[in-house]
Amino acid sequence: MRRYFDPSVYRVVLFDQRGCGRSRPHAGVEANTTWHLVDDIEKIRVALGIKSWIVFGGSWGATLALIYAETHPDRVTNLILRGVFLATRSELDWFYGGGAGAFWPERWREFSGAIPEDERSDLIAAYHRRLFCGDRTIETRFARCWAAWENALASTQTDGVSGESPADYARAFARLENHFFFNKAFLEEDGQILRDLPRLKDIPATIVQGRYDMICPPVSAWKLAQQWARADLRLIPTAGHALSEPGISAELVQVMDDLRA
Repeated sequence: MRRYFDPSVYRVVLFDQRGCGRSRPHAGVEANTTWHLVDDIEKIRVALGIKSWIVFGGSWGATLALIYAETHPDRVTNLILRGVFLATRSELDWFYGGGAGAFWPERWREFSGAIPEDERSDLIAAYHRRLFCGDRTIETRFARCWAAWENALASTQTDGVSGESPADYARAFARLENHFFFNKAFLEEDGQILRDLPRLKDIPATIVQGRYDMICPPVSAWKLAQQWARADLRLIPTAGHALSEPGISAELVQVMDDLRA
């Protein structure tokens, strides 16, 4: 993650949000909401004595970057966003309601087929019941299904086979992601990020978006840029969602190199 920033120019601050990476308790969701995370980011800034900073995030990280900036616009000098996710119902319906499944029917059958047919009208809720059932074996099994569905669609280079994720990784990934989605990202209303976008009118932003992003389709990035005069939307051809996509990585490095000038 540090490779996108020239260390001779940037002070790079990376953190693991609550419940994942080196944060403890692992895969825990108690006292773990969007607003806890926004407060955590601000506490890190204060603790490190940083007056203002560039905020860089992709996918859920882009969501969090936007909400943090809307909460603390005076602390953000630039936003660099990749694979925009606005935490709206329509985006969740696309990925967990069959939209993306129309392009990957075999993987969708595996993901949705793990759930009894009478529960498939709300797969986020159905998986939630299993990911938080208290039986570690069951939680891990469904966590791997959840992670496999997303990982299989992350890159344009994928053949749809992602392999079986390590148990601890899958359980944290699935539980945390499902927790935030089940609770609608703990936002006041659907579309809140766009509602509060005027707070960012003075902050320049660069949005790097894969043209063929199956997880976070480009329409969200486009809507964001349409309503944000200082946003520069860069659609990367033949690229999907993953940070590791060559076109995505190259563009992000270029963006950060240009900012140092």
